[in-house]
Parts: sequence; structure tokens; C-alpha cells
Amino acid sequence: MMNQDLSAPSPAPDFRAIKQRQQATWASGDYAVVGTTLQLVGERLVEAIDVAAGERVLDVAAGNGNASLAAARHWARVTSTDYVGALLERGRERAAAERLSIEFLEADAEALPFDDASFDAVISTFGVMFAPDQFRAAAELARVCRPGGRIGLANWTPEGFIGRLFKTIGAHVPPPAGVQSPALWGSEARLAQLFPGDDIAVTRRVFHFRYHSVEHFVDVFRTYYGPTHKAFGALAPAAQEALDRDLRALIERSRRTDAATLIIPSEYLEVVITRGQR
Repeated sequence: MMNQDLSAPSPAPDFRAIKQRQQATWASGDYAVVGTTLQLVGERLVEAIDVAAGERVLDVAAGNGNASLAAARHWARVTSTDYVGALLERGRERAAAERLSIEFLEADAEALPFDDASFDAVISTFGVMFAPDQFRAAAELARVCRPGGRIGLANWTPEGFIGRLFKTIGAHVPPPAGVQSPALWGSEARLAQLFPGDDIAVTRRVFHFRYHSVEHFVDVFRTYYGPTHKAFGALAPAAQEALDRDLRALIERSRRTDAATLIIPSEYLEVVITRGQR
């Protein structure tokens, strides 16, 4: 019998296949139902990067357009991108309702269809952090942002509620081999690796999920939030019950105890990156 060569490097992840599965995940359910509740984060981020009228702003992995709408309300020239067309359509509906001028375009965060230095500001709220090839996605954000421009990000932290939610799901439905946790984008050390040489300012913020009850939260996330929806769908009935129990236990540990209804604080990083003049 031949001995296994433990020193041999592990094969590189098939990012293309992983991305296809991720795309199907985010297209499942209806993320916009959850995404709309996060509008405050987009408003805060646009203020943090100080978007001005007339600036060219790109929203990457925009979902149903929270940050896109916020930037357009500042009279910026906004391009909203995502690789799930149905989510962009929800963004279009919202922009039309508010009579906001936004360009919507299907695009891959790891291969943005724009020239170098095309935008004054590039933003993403809980979006680009889920790209499987983290360094490639970060390089694309930096490439399309002009020197001296700003990159604004909102990223869930590993220690926060959503970071722990994904860890709980991963214990039942393991992520693809070789893919690093999206929650790394919520680490200052990781951000320094992803954006070397740029000025990075980080503010720790808390978003409060507000639902009627634990049952309401689990029902909404199980029905509409792609990763949770897909996780339950991949499991047999007994395993679904185990995931349900673990999610409820996490919520009970994380919720505020002073509220009659369900309020869950969830930490995230508000990140403002100023591109170097080079």
C-alpha cells in the first residue's frame, strides 16, 4: 500500500462551480423580504463614505438595492449590480416607486464589466463578502474605484449573530471544501490582507433584527433567506428538526431579554477604505 503524501498541497477549490451553487442559493427563497429590513445599513454606509451629488457610485452584490437607493437619494449616478437578476428586478421596482434614476446590471463581483477607475465610490452591504474567491473580489472593487476614491462595506462579523448563524448552519450542511468563511470580511486583519496599502477605517455597529417571535424569525429565514432555505431543503426531516432546534437555541441565547417581541442585536463592520493615489 502506498503512503499518502501529506505534504502535497490540497487541490484549489473550483470557484466556478461553487459560484454557480451560490447563485442558485441566493436566487432561492426571496432574499428581498429579508433585505428590505436592512435598509438602515445602506443609509448609514452611504453617509459614512460621504457620497456627494453627481458622483459615480457602484453597488456590488446589491441584492434588492438598499445601498443603491440610498446613494441615488444623494443625487449620485448609481449603477446597481448583482448576479441574481430577480433581485435586481426588485431593486428596479423600488427605484421606480421613488422615481430614482439607477442603472441596474447583472454582473459577477469577481469579474466586474467596467474599466479601471470608473467610479468615485464602490459600495457593498452584506454582499461581496459572500464571493467565494475573496482576494479576486477585493481586487475587483479596488480596480474599478479611482485613486483617492472610497470603498464602503458593511460586513457581518464572525462573533456577531449572523456570523454565528452561518456557523450553526455549517455544522449541519458543511460549506464546500476550501472555501473560506464570508465572515472573515468582518475581521480587521482580513481587510488589511484584502486591501493592502489602502487606508482602512472601521466602525463596529449593531443592526437589530426585529421580529414578532422566535417562530416568526425562523419561518421568515427558512422560507425566504437563501442560505437557510437551501440548508433545510438539503436535509432529511430528522436533520431539519435538529437544525431548527439549534437555530432556535442560538436565537434564544442572542436575543434581548428586555423586549416583549424578538429583538436580536447583530454586530457588523462599517468599513470605509480610501484608495491610495497610485
